[in-house]
Amino acid sequence: MSRPIIALGLVGALVCATVLLFIRFADWAGAHPLGAVLLALLAIPVLYVLFRAMPRTRELRRAARAGMAQADRELAASARIEETPVASAADRDHETIRLGTGPAAPRDGLTAVLPEPAPDFTDLDPDGFEAAVAALCERDGCTDVEIVGGAGDLGADVLATAPDGRRVVVQCKLYGPTHKVGSQDLQRFGGTCWTVHGAQFAAVVTTSEYTAPAEEYAQACGIRCMDGSELAAWADGSGPTPWGL
Repeated sequence: MSRPIIALGLVGALVCATVLLFIRFADWAGAHPLGAVLLALLAIPVLYVLFRAMPRTRELRRAARAGMAQADRELAASARIEETPVASAADRDHETIRLGTGPAAPRDGLTAVLPEPAPDFTDLDPDGFEAAVAALCERDGCTDVEIVGGAGDLGADVLATAPDGRRVVVQCKLYGPTHKVGSQDLQRFGGTCWTVHGAQFAAVVTTSEYTAPAEEYAQACGIRCMDGSELAAWADGSGPTPWGL
């Protein structure tokens, strides 16, 4: 009972203080009309900036909540995997999962090594880069792989279903070594990957690197960031897939 009473008292005190402040301001404005006009002119741009920032703040909060929900789902999935009985060595030796006639499909986010050297992604154009990332997803066990990049893609370049059944949404950034992926790129992607594309796992894959604000935003929103060195490791089979990081 004490908490509601205290809260009610605080609200009443705040209302009274606001009324008193308004009365004092009205008296001051009556005595100093020129100063009141100048103060109002200064307040207009401040209120405009705050109004413009509200949608971006709501978008960041929605994306962050979606990212935390995704993290909870991944934690629950990890717990279920830990509870699964471990197969014997003989069973593992006989267990082989293949995609058509291609290499063995990965398990637990590990990659299958390509029989030929990995491509030089910097020699590709944006469309070729998206196709190469889609091919890596398919190689490593994804199904329903689709390239959707282009005008009106709303931030998504590759859609797929991960081996564990999650819906994967990937954005591809073919940038030079001096052009880092910035926070605005991540914010645009974060505003659509969860709500528009229904991602259960979202990742940005680039041939370059990320700025510190971009990495902070991605971490807050549950978006995985794969840079150029991690992409090369994924391609040659020495590193994990984006969904296995």
